[in-house]
Amino acid sequence: MGRRALLTAALGAGTAAALGGTAGPAAAAGAEAHGRCGKRRIPPGGIGMHLYTMRGPLATDFAGTLQQLADIGYATVGVSGRHGHDAQQIRGMIDDAGLKAVLEHVGYDIVSGSGLPKAIEDVHTLGGQWVVVPSLPGAMHTPAGFREAARVLNEAGRACREAGLQQVLFHNHGNDHATVDGEVLFDILVNETDPQLVAFEFDLYWAVDGGADPLTYFRRHPGRFPALHVKDMAENGDIADVGSGVLDFAEMFQGAKSGGIKQWLVEHDNPSDPFATARNSYEYLAALRY
Repeated sequence: MGRRALLTAALGAGTAAALGGTAGPAAAAGAEAHGRCGKRRIPPGGIGMHLYTMRGPLATDFAGTLQQLADIGYATVGVSGRHGHDAQQIRGMIDDAGLKAVLEHVGYDIVSGSGLPKAIEDVHTLGGQWVVVPSLPGAMHTPAGFREAARVLNEAGRACREAGLQQVLFHNHGNDHATVDGEVLFDILVNETDPQLVAFEFDLYWAVDGGADPLTYFRRHPGRFPALHVKDMAENGDIADVGSGVLDFAEMFQGAKSGGIKQWLVEHDNPSDPFATARNSYEYLAALRY
């Protein structure tokens, strides 16, 4: 099945129709449709920025970048990359900006090894709730590898809960939704981990890119998705600022309560202007009704 067919299956008729139009009308039609979806809104305290988006500005002015995000209106951040600062220093800058850190990305090798206790300590220091595994090594992208990851994540989640944090989270990418030897890899993690110990920071762009339907996951697996990465998809499949592409966020967020979503974290992997992306994406999410 080609990418356009996968998108059509994952997005539903309204958004899929936008794939055939031009960029401006598609974005305008999507915004108009979203505005008619309902009266619910994202809680202001739930709109955050995943700091990977801002890695360029952070490298030169960490504190100033955080302050600009707060000035835009962001309430929370997900930490990804420290740029020479330790957890205590980052916590001080986050506090000074009036923001709150909710999670930090920590490599699988650390979570699966002796570094987990320090990672948990650092998330406590940052003031966060979740340790997040951002990806698995490529060699583990088999059913056996994902079953091993499920075992490791259960153990890590138990350590996190015993230390006073929430579940360990896993962040998906498109290839995590691949079918290998008749099994959807991501579903192995969903089905073979303990919901009390393991949950997901669900990346909406990568889910759709991999052929998955976020709303279906939210409804079939209640409470498993406390954090999202909200990024949009341009008509050519590239990552776009939230609200400028074809993903029907209002439809997806119909499952927010069921999915247990608490944090909507904006992300763009390669923004041409990170602050423009931050402003555009925040304004869209703050205005969205679903």
